[in-house]
Amino acid sequence: MVLPPGKKIYFASDFHFGIPDRATSIEREKRVCRWLDDIAPHAEQLYLVGDLFDTWFEYRHVIPRGYTRFLGRIAQLRDAGLHIEAFTGNHDLWMRDYFYTEFGIPVHHGPVVREFNGKKFFIAHGDGLGPGDTGYKILKTVLRSPLSQWLYRRVHPDTGVGVASWFSKLGPKHADIPEKEFLGPEKEMLVQFCLSTLQKEHYDYFIFGHRHLALEYPLPGNSTYINLGDWIRYDSFAEFDGDKAQLKYYK
Repeated sequence: MVLPPGKKIYFASDFHFGIPDRATSIEREKRVCRWLDDIAPHAEQLYLVGDLFDTWFEYRHVIPRGYTRFLGRIAQLRDAGLHIEAFTGNHDLWMRDYFYTEFGIPVHHGPVVREFNGKKFFIAHGDGLGPGDTGYKILKTVLRSPLSQWLYRRVHPDTGVGVASWFSKLGPKHADIPEKEFLGPEKEMLVQFCLSTLQKEHYDYFIFGHRHLALEYPLPGNSTYINLGDWIRYDSFAEFDGDKAQLKYYK
């Protein structure tokens, strides 16, 4: 697609609504909604690249309690005509069809490729990509299976969502400590994934979340890896203005 003059495409991820407590999460949710209000006049498309919620599981007739400000805001933006796409992350991988049936927002469970103004984008949350992390890749396959979801759906929502929330809070990314710095291209799995992919096909931009590190990293062939950071520490997002995609911070 070709962007209309003055319009932009936005990417954000890792809101992790729900942690570490209700008051902090609500303040973060309000901040994200203010950002959505600010970008709305300029936005042509919006990509929500996973881990929007720290815990999310859709029963047939039940969704997790809360997040009404955020859900209401994206419903308002969709009703106004903004094109929005969402991705599952490792914390909300059990998103099903609620976003699509309620808002008309497709939910992607894997990477997608888009082309804007002749620039080719590879977009994914990032979990499970690259070498290593075999244990998580196996666990993800098990959790994503229809059988696992069917079995979990037999558990009462009060118990099921409660147990999932307890486990999700155990991760180190939620602790109030600085996230690890960039480890270098040899140790960064997503950089290794980009390098391997570029050997087969060119992309101008790789857009990932998951790493919780706000980062722009140059790659061979004038390609760029952008990690979207998070809204726990950085309030960061990416913006494509039709010519260049770059990382920005909401203040």
